[in-house]
Amino acid sequence: MKSTIENLGPTRVRLAIEVPWGDLDHAFGEVYKELGRQVKVPGFRPGKVPNRIIDQRVGRPVVLEQVVQHAVPEVYSEVVRENQVRVLGQPEVEVTRLDDGDILAFTAEVDVAPTVEVPPLDDLAVTVDDVEVSDSDIDEQIGVMRERFAMLTGVERAAQDGDFVSIDLAASLDGEVLEDGTTSGMSYEVGSGQLMAGLDDAVRGLSVDESATFSTELLNGEHAGESADVEVTVRSVKVKDLPELDDDFASTASEFDTLEELRADVRSRLSRGKVLQQGAQARDKLVEHLLASTDVALPEGMVERELAWRNEAMERELKQAGMDWDTYLEMTGGQNREDYDAEMRSNIENAVRTQFLLDAIADAREVTVDNDDLSAQIMAQAQRNRMSPEQYAQQLQQGNNIADFVADVRRTKALAQLLEQTTITDASGATVDLEALRGTTTRAAAPAVEDDAAETIEVEAGGRRHAPEADAPEADAKA
Repeated sequence: MKSTIENLGPTRVRLAIEVPWGDLDHAFGEVYKELGRQVKVPGFRPGKVPNRIIDQRVGRPVVLEQVVQHAVPEVYSEVVRENQVRVLGQPEVEVTRLDDGDILAFTAEVDVAPTVEVPPLDDLAVTVDDVEVSDSDIDEQIGVMRERFAMLTGVERAAQDGDFVSIDLAASLDGEVLEDGTTSGMSYEVGSGQLMAGLDDAVRGLSVDESATFSTELLNGEHAGESADVEVTVRSVKVKDLPELDDDFASTASEFDTLEELRADVRSRLSRGKVLQQGAQARDKLVEHLLASTDVALPEGMVERELAWRNEAMERELKQAGMDWDTYLEMTGGQNREDYDAEMRSNIENAVRTQFLLDAIADAREVTVDNDDLSAQIMAQAQRNRMSPEQYAQQLQQGNNIADFVADVRRTKALAQLLEQTTITDASGATVDLEALRGTTTRAAAPAVEDDAAETIEVEAGGRRHAPEADAPEADAKA
C-alpha cells in the first residue's frame, strides 16, 4: 500500500492512497460472505454460493462497490494511525481509480489539528483585582437574609409598588377566553415587571376584588406573539415586613448570638469568595496571555460543525419551550440574530484555540494523567453535576466520552502547572498566595459558548468536546 500526504493548509490535508488488489482479500471475503447469505441460488445452501456465481447474480460492479465501501474506512484508519495524523471530523473521500484485479486508489481530504508553536513559558505574570469587601457588600448579603425571614401582612388599601398581591388572570382573543391564558391565585410583586408587559400599570391602584383590563403580547403557548386582552383581578394586597436588624435577628437567622458576629462572618465569607474570584481571574488572564502570544490556526470545518450543532440544539430547546428566536433574543437583552451568531462563533473559535494551545503545552511539557488525576476530576465534576462519582463515570462510559475526558484532565493539569509557576499580583502590588487558591486553579478556563462566566478548563465549544482524532470515514465513498 502506498500513501502520500499533501498539506492543503495549516489545518487541512489530502491523503492519496493506493491499495494493491491483493490487500483487498479481507474486504472481498467479508463482502462475499454477506452477499452469500442474501443471494438464493437453487442447488446451493445459504452461505455456500461460490463467489463467481455471486458475481453473476448481483453483478461484478455491485461487488466492487461494496468492497470499496468496506475497504476504504479500514485503509484510511490504518494510514492515519501509521502516519500519526491528528484528524478532526469525517474526511471527504473520492475514489480516483478502481481497476479490477489491479488497484484501488482514493483520496481523503480532512481537517487536522494545527501545529502550534508553544510560546515562552518562563517569567509568566498576571495581575488580578484586589480583594475588597465593603460595608455595602455586607449590607447586601444581610439584606438577602432579611428577605428570607420577612413576613407578609395584609393591608386594606390599593396596591402599590413593592406590595405582594394575589391575582386572577384571564386572557382573551377576539372575546374568547384562552384556556392556557387563565390562572387563579397567582402571587406577584407589584412593580417587578417580571410577568407581562402592562400588568404593573393595570394592578397599581386596584383594591381587593377590583379588576382592570389591559392589552399585551402573549409570550408562550399556541398564540405566542399575538396581542391579547387580559383581565386582572386583585384578591389580596400584602406588604412585606422585614425583621429588625438586631441581635435577635442574628440568633434567629444564623448560629451567631450578635449582629456584630454575623457581620464578621459575612465579611469572612465574602473575602473567601473574592479570593476564589482572584484564582479564576488569574487563570483566565493567563489563558488570554498565552493565546495573545501564539498563532493558533483554526480548522474552519470544525468551527462550522460546532456552530451548526449549537444552533440546532438551541432550536430544539426553543421549540420545546414554545418560543422562537426573536422572542428568546428579546428576553435575553434584545440582541439580534446576527450579533448572537457572531458572539457564538467568537466563543467557539476562542475555545478551540485554547484547546489546541493547551494540548501543545501538555505535549511540550510531557504532561501525563494518572488515576489520582482522573479520580479527583471525576469527583469534582460529579459534585458539579449533582450526581455520585459512580454515576458520572458511568455516564462518561456510556457516552464514549472517556478519551475526551482524559484529554480535558490533561489540559487542566498542564494549565494548573503553569499557574503554579506564574507570578500573581493584585492591583495594589501584593503577591497573591497561590496555595490559598488551590482547589480553584485546578480547573482553568476556556470561554464557554453559552455562559458569560467561564468557570472550568473543560475546553469545549460549549458542551461538546473535540477529540483530537476522529473515527474512520463512513462507508460512503463513491467512484
